[in-house]
Amino acid sequence: MSVPAPAGGPTAARVVAALRAAGLTVATAESLTGGLVCAALVDVPGASVVVRGAVVAYATELKASLLGVDGALLARTGPVDAEVARQMALGARARLGADVGLATTGVAGPGPADGHPAGTVFVAVAADVLPGGATARLLRLPGERAAVRRSAVQAVLADLAALLPPPA
Repeated sequence: MSVPAPAGGPTAARVVAALRAAGLTVATAESLTGGLVCAALVDVPGASVVVRGAVVAYATELKASLLGVDGALLARTGPVDAEVARQMALGARARLGADVGLATTGVAGPGPADGHPAGTVFVAVAADVLPGGATARLLRLPGERAAVRRSAVQAVLADLAALLPPPA
């Protein structure tokens, strides 16, 4: 029986190395990825120096109670929203005491949810260097459920990698 390749692959290794070189820490807030972002990071040897932890807030109300996402926003937009992702990343950063927060929320499939088609995903990064402290972006990811989840992991890690100076 073969073991699947980690979802983060070389991007996770680059992120861990860059965070380590910069003396920064990271925390994740995950919904549709269910912990895969954190798992991708901790698959990298030496990740314990930079990874603070993760909150898997799959249920909508947990996004508010555990991560501090505005309840009125969740009631108005549902969990599949750029500002929800942004607040999740900020919440992970604040509540887990990290320099950087990452977040994923969306619809992995197989069918639509919350009025959005499968493959609708928002990823977010929270860090001091970003305007307003965090940024989020919409992805329209093709494929079946596992592929959407893997692609979301890659996307949020790539967004963080783009913000970090390469390790020396």
